[in-house]
Amino acid sequence: MADTVNSLAVRVHELLVALLSGGSAAEGTAGFHDVVARATALGPDGTWLVAAGHASLGGLACAQGQTDQAVHHLDAAVAAGYNDCVALHVAPIRPLHHDPRFRSLYQRMRITQADLDEFFWLHQEMQLMSQDAQNAAVDNIGRLDTGVSLLPQAPMPTREPNTLGILITRIDLAATQTALRQAAWKLDIQRSSGNTSLGLIDDSWDDPRATRDAWHADELDSRRLRAAEARAFVERPGAGSVLIPCPPLGSITYPG
Repeated sequence: MADTVNSLAVRVHELLVALLSGGSAAEGTAGFHDVVARATALGPDGTWLVAAGHASLGGLACAQGQTDQAVHHLDAAVAAGYNDCVALHVAPIRPLHHDPRFRSLYQRMRITQADLDEFFWLHQEMQLMSQDAQNAAVDNIGRLDTGVSLLPQAPMPTREPNTLGILITRIDLAATQTALRQAAWKLDIQRSSGNTSLGLIDDSWDDPRATRDAWHADELDSRRLRAAEARAFVERPGAGSVLIPCPPLGSITYPG
């Protein structure tokens, strides 16, 4: 089956979910190299996916202390249209800020104010959903009911971006949402199954408490859903759509 932009975007999502779920960095590296090669074969339509692959390879190399490889891949990502200047201020990347080669590639990036607004929102939402997942895990401790809660997520922005780099970070957010929801689901299924078994064999099982826990969990689920829906991205009126240099390196505080 021939590759398409959509099929390779799905592949990038799958690779990111695997890494976020504790997958092998070596397998991720091989997978993103494959994405770059296959996206290159698509021509101009696949250029932003080439950027996505190189950006992920740059992040993996940086995490492993491979500075030269990290700069090489980030440089290739920028050449292919990567412009998420917010992501380049995360803690693992900041040691590169003093590297002249990194400073040079950063200065080549261009962005619009409207896209910058969305980049900030996308990264903030990754942090907020991670906090939601942590809070839900704490709230579920000691629950005696057998219900299973699905971690809610904010809707993905649907605006037409000014630059294709936005599409890359939208995949990053979607992968974060998927990985967190899968992890939360797995833990909740284990708790639910355990409670089901204990309820069958333990004559002293506290059914009224289990019922109260179920009601409380439903209330918390509703609150989280409303909060996630309320976090939907809203485009700022008058946000510029003209390409400009990214904010100066070091001037961005990463959300969270």
